[in-house]
Amino acid sequence: MDAAFIEQCADPLLKPAIVEQFVSAVGPGDPLAVTVKSGGRLILVPKPKTPDEAMEVIRQYGGQAVVRVGLTQFPAGVGVKDPSELKPDLVDPCENLRIGTEMFARIMRIVAKWYGNATSKEVFPLVFEDAIYAWNTGQFEGQSVFQAEDPGGAIVDRKESVPDITDAPAGATLSQSEAERSDEKEIGAAGIRVDLSRIGGQK
Repeated sequence: MDAAFIEQCADPLLKPAIVEQFVSAVGPGDPLAVTVKSGGRLILVPKPKTPDEAMEVIRQYGGQAVVRVGLTQFPAGVGVKDPSELKPDLVDPCENLRIGTEMFARIMRIVAKWYGNATSKEVFPLVFEDAIYAWNTGQFEGQSVFQAEDPGGAIVDRKESVPDITDAPAGATLSQSEAERSDEKEIGAAGIRVDLSRIGGQK
């Protein structure tokens, strides 16, 4: 991803390396990508070729299914009461990266708070992995992360060098509580389905 694009559009609280890792982990790399799921199942939709086509698909399924959009697969419908209120900004690459990274930064702060706001680089892979999990499911520790209040605080390991989430430090071991959380995630991963688009529609 172009460094100038990240600097211009992404949340400045996230280092470029974190932004790249986030987009790589959650998005297909296509600013017009629209993913629709209902009842945990993927709904095949025509691949949009223009922003107008993308918005047509988004509005068609908004309020009826979980719709993820753009580079960051931002959940369309968050904070929106009616699908007609959805704006073309969702499929604008810069705007999608801006709102996506702002939301992800907030989720990372929520997760980091659970970890006691630890700032060591050894903790970062755990925080990042849980934040990606929360982004994909919409949930962390029983709360909707897209509607949760921002706890504030710094994001751990804001250095240029970001360890890969699959690389655990040599000799590192999980505490008992962390190991239990890992087991709980494995057990509940398949069953957690959150229709984010309906949250705004029922208010």
